[in-house]
Amino acid sequence: MLNNTSADQQHTHFYKYQGAGNDFVLIDNRSLSFQYKDNNIVLQLCDRRFGIGSDGLMLLQGHPEYDFEMLYFNADGKLGSMCGNGGRCIVAFAKHLGIIDSETNFLAVDGPHYAKVSAEGNWVDLQMIDVKDIEKDGSAYVLNTGSPHYVNQVADLKDMDVFSMGKEIRNNPTYKAEGINVNFVEDQGDHLFVRTFERGVEDETYACGTGVTAVALAMAKANEQHGSLKTDITVLGGKLRIEFDYDGKDFSNIFLCGPAELVFEGDVKV
Repeated sequence: MLNNTSADQQHTHFYKYQGAGNDFVLIDNRSLSFQYKDNNIVLQLCDRRFGIGSDGLMLLQGHPEYDFEMLYFNADGKLGSMCGNGGRCIVAFAKHLGIIDSETNFLAVDGPHYAKVSAEGNWVDLQMIDVKDIEKDGSAYVLNTGSPHYVNQVADLKDMDVFSMGKEIRNNPTYKAEGINVNFVEDQGDHLFVRTFERGVEDETYACGTGVTAVALAMAKANEQHGSLKTDITVLGGKLRIEFDYDGKDFSNIFLCGPAELVFEGDVKV
């Protein structure tokens, strides 16, 4: 339970999911019983010492035109932009709740998303938004895959101080106001190794779905790869795959594919 002694506390049932080590608190809020009042509620729930512990929190809410709506909060308590691994986890969650079966169309902050989920409910292929614009910042690539990302190719990523270097880039004069997620990538031949410093969490995470998507697209552009492509990616929390089409100008049919697993569920006072 949270250390919260307010008289108007109520029990809320939650589920903890993880996708390649990117972990989330999920709440079925179709009844709108969870009333978001301020940043502190989400901040407490995501706290790894005094709360449940997660990289973010998601509310699954009803929607008249879609199977459900995804409302995502960063671990700092603020409403966030699109979260790819969160999107995959909430699809697995929707299947667990019986809202969907093998396919879904749901609404997120960056628009509608289509997804496919395995019969076991633990693998999700999530379609991401199309990407047209990739800019350069020195040797790095900057693009938006539902969230803004900075992609820089490096060597010896295993031993790199991702926290310090990512924090410095995220807070430089160019990006400080809006923030940016900072990805470092090392090409290891048959796959890419990626580590990410995430805004909102303000730390390195074990995986970032929109981040690995951005990396796959940026590397395809850098290497002048065209056609229907598949990119295998290793992150600290496991393995992910990006599938997409690239005609040399625009990226389309982008899918973020990977595991999404229920860790535990319980009740908490908020």
